[in-house]
Amino acid sequence: MTKEILIGISAGVFFFLVTRGFDPAPFLLLGGFFLILRFYLQGRGLEKNYETIETAGGKGITPPVTFADIGGQEVAKRELMEALNFLKDEEKVKDLGIRPLKGILLSGPPGTGKTLMAKAAAAYTDSVFLAASGSEFIEMYAGVGAQRVRQLFARARKLAKKTGKQKAIIFLDELEVLGGKRGKHSSHLEYDQTLNQLLVEMDGVKAADETRILVVGATNRADLLDEALMRPGRFDRRVQVDLPEKDGRLKILQIHTRNKPLAAEVNLETIAEDTFGFSGAHLEAMVNEAAILAFRQGKKEIGKDELEEAIDKVILGEKLERKPQRDELRRIAIHETGHALISETVRPNSVSNVTVAPRGKALGFVRPNGKNEHFLYTREDLEDQIAVFLGGAVAEELVYGDRSTGARNDLEQTVKITREIIKNGLSPLGIVDEEYTPKDRINSTFTEIIHHQEERVRKILTAKLSLLEEGAERLLAAEKISGEEFRNLMKQTA
Repeated sequence: MTKEILIGISAGVFFFLVTRGFDPAPFLLLGGFFLILRFYLQGRGLEKNYETIETAGGKGITPPVTFADIGGQEVAKRELMEALNFLKDEEKVKDLGIRPLKGILLSGPPGTGKTLMAKAAAAYTDSVFLAASGSEFIEMYAGVGAQRVRQLFARARKLAKKTGKQKAIIFLDELEVLGGKRGKHSSHLEYDQTLNQLLVEMDGVKAADETRILVVGATNRADLLDEALMRPGRFDRRVQVDLPEKDGRLKILQIHTRNKPLAAEVNLETIAEDTFGFSGAHLEAMVNEAAILAFRQGKKEIGKDELEEAIDKVILGEKLERKPQRDELRRIAIHETGHALISETVRPNSVSNVTVAPRGKALGFVRPNGKNEHFLYTREDLEDQIAVFLGGAVAEELVYGDRSTGARNDLEQTVKITREIIKNGLSPLGIVDEEYTPKDRINSTFTEIIHHQEERVRKILTAKLSLLEEGAERLLAAEKISGEEFRNLMKQTA
């Protein structure tokens, strides 16, 4: 009633001023500005940023995703589905007196399928689905983030009621932005206020509510999250979504190639081996790039060559038009052949292919395969990795008498692995602490490890110098040779 009276009085004053000859334009502009500012501060426009999915026959903006559409994450899917059953089987949960879960955290590297799993969770539990990114809640104006959090939960309840559903899933991507540790932004309390509001909203979720809300968060930096957010009663479950192993990569490839024509020569198991370290997003991009290459060449099927080319493109980028000079190209070939020779010597059958085609920042590249994936490394494993990284620089030194700047990234990796050996207590120093162990002892051991591997590599390449030069010449002529061709060359010149 008060609102209507104020509107009436304001309209009367406005018309009185107009009849008195006052220009209304400045008042209209000023009023419009304050209306827009109020609209922005209340965060009403944020509703358009939410991705909304109404599953099970509803009018979905985005097609529903099921767990069958997600490959390579069997353990994570099983753990997530087990947690979702508490939301799905409500009667059994009540009978056993189980407190319903309020939050599930999906953590893991980018591109591993965390968003897809959240969407599949909505389909599995027949819930409405709202998604927002953590960065959408933080603004320079105090209180805006907290207001937007309240609106998100209110919208979830409203949408569930509108569609006749009893459950809603709120997906918060980049949770580390919204839920970072409090106190680190001393000059900007908006972060802390927004997180506090999220904690209040999660605490307000009750089993007896008309709409059961489950918050699913996703992050690749779980170490940055506030402890209050991670305690029981908020994010009760943490599901690790890691990079897929070989079998997982094979399942992902099968999913992404089921609507694409593959040539008979294509062996997806081999492609899965060659894509060691790829995430699901990388594999999808690789298959798409292979299809684009086949389209460019006017082919009706995606062949092995297109897939191999697509793997290199995803790892390093598009081929560069610039070509090194002949003498530089030969040095690059010597460098890459040195890597491949050491790799095949210390870890047989480890090379997938060798190329001197410049891509991105790399002038050449030796791509390993994933036939022997490791989860734990011994000192010998790490020393073999150091030897492989040093192979290029030492090969240049043996042939040309000096080294080049092309080994910079190799040396950075060498330093990193050597540090891992020392930090993990695998060096002669045993267990060390960088604060209490004398720096000169650490430096001496560090230098000794690298020097020992340099001598080891030099000895191997000196004995195979003719093979090194023959392999480089073969690589120069073909630009790219497969691991199988390289191993055959080693057998022929043995």
